[in-house]
Amino acid sequence: MVHASEFILLASTKVGDKSLVVHTLSPEWGRRSFIASVSGKAPMAIFQPLSIIDGEVVENSKSDLWRLRELSVREPLGGIRSDIRKNTMTLFMSEVLYRTLKEGTCEEGLFEWCRRSILTLDALEHDFSNYHLRFLLEFAGALGFSPAFEDLAPFAGEYLQVVKQLLTSTPAQCLLIPMNGAQRNAVASLLLDYIGYHTESQIKVRSLQVLRDLYR
Repeated sequence: MVHASEFILLASTKVGDKSLVVHTLSPEWGRRSFIASVSGKAPMAIFQPLSIIDGEVVENSKSDLWRLRELSVREPLGGIRSDIRKNTMTLFMSEVLYRTLKEGTCEEGLFEWCRRSILTLDALEHDFSNYHLRFLLEFAGALGFSPAFEDLAPFAGEYLQVVKQLLTSTPAQCLLIPMNGAQRNAVASLLLDYIGYHTESQIKVRSLQVLRDLYR
């Protein structure tokens, strides 16, 4: 059987010269991996982290690794791809999703929330240095454990007041909370610890240090 759907690319793993295992999020299958071919119709550029694409899934009764084909870009994301700071932030966001969501995870509304988050970042023109912090808070909510101040306090340490500001501010106000790169990294780390505690996993995100250096 063949199924058409929309996908968000979380990561990819090269297998051979012309094939990739792509780790995706979709409305139908949630977090699932597929095999895909790199070709003229689907060049490597289409497989960038958090790309929003259309494709067809071909079921395979002999394998759990089904094929993803006929790939095309659904959302160009010009605002992200033309800005190294936003591109780096999508590396962080995609790595968090990839390392947190287990294969088969299919939380209701997760795909739609993730899609909105990507398009919001794409549309922002300035003051988006704190965007990944708001993303982490909303991600916790999308997973079903929206944090209250009392929940985050044990993880917050010296950043208790910053965490309180993030929780009590609107999404737009969150972007304006003054922080430097080191402070953002520390807050992002404690939020990852909080999410890891609830998902019973250790979330080691390598791209976090790059964000710190880029958003000084």
